[in-house]
Amino acid sequence: LLPMDTPLVSLIVPIHNAEATLHACLRSICSQTQRDIEIILVNDGSMDDSLNICRAFAAGDERICVIDKPNSGVSDSRNAGIERARGKYVQFVDSDDYLTPDATRLMAERAEASRCDLVIAEFFRVVGKRMTASASMPGELTLTQKEFARFLMDSPLNFYYGVMWNKLYRRELLMEHGIRCCSELRWCEDFMFNLDYYAHMSTVCTLATPVYYYVKRKGSLANSYAAMAPSRVFRMKKAMYEPYKGLFESMELYEEHRSQIRKFFLDFARDGGVPPFAPQEAEKARLQAQRREKVLKKRLNRSQAVESNRTYRRKAARRT
Repeated sequence: LLPMDTPLVSLIVPIHNAEATLHACLRSICSQTQRDIEIILVNDGSMDDSLNICRAFAAGDERICVIDKPNSGVSDSRNAGIERARGKYVQFVDSDDYLTPDATRLMAERAEASRCDLVIAEFFRVVGKRMTASASMPGELTLTQKEFARFLMDSPLNFYYGVMWNKLYRRELLMEHGIRCCSELRWCEDFMFNLDYYAHMSTVCTLATPVYYYVKRKGSLANSYAAMAPSRVFRMKKAMYEPYKGLFESMELYEEHRSQIRKFFLDFARDGGVPPFAPQEAEKARLQAQRREKVLKKRLNRSQAVESNRTYRRKAARRT
């Protein structure tokens, strides 16, 4: 059991010159239906009004802690948040994105019910007023480390696996194994952090309901990646490949899946596309996702009821 003053989830937000998007981001976090949270805002030497915005939010919400430090990059900011965190779980949010109202609650409930080491969720991609939901995993699954690794092989650079903001991590694992973001990297630091975490976890739960609004923008990973010279892309991939390969070697999966694992060099960073359909309000999309979740739960309940009835009949038949 957690001490009475210990939050269930620590939400960490690295912030650098984000005044244009910070209000929306912080409002979405402060209004989470999961109330026993702490919110750690790490101001990374912002030159705009970001720090004042953080302090204003902190003045109105005692769950908020503001860390102000010189500019040293997003990895250092996330690491500072991890060191300060007290929650059972850790969740990361980027300052130009925002959460659905039930994001933290849904992921925390999934983690608590399954006792898994990682929850990984679907998300919304937003471009202006256009939006679509990701669909990376078939429904809601509970996977062993090896089962999850086999999915990872299919598309290792997909944002679903590579980013940190659609996941809920167990803080105990981060601290026990010293898992931190690499401050020397300026690209793919999320991916490297996750590879380290994947190597030490035992079980993963997926969440079919999208819980995060990823706002696509100029300078994003996918756009930057596409604009890079092929030689630079290859050098970066070569640097990433060794820890990626090492993950499968540690699980004794490399020899069996060698050819598929080497396809890593053919994969590319992807966050998915946003088709040109009519504008769709975020709240409407969230409600659609909730309805989909309810349908899945009803199907599961019906399946369990049918199985329970079969078990009862078999026992009754044996008694007669």
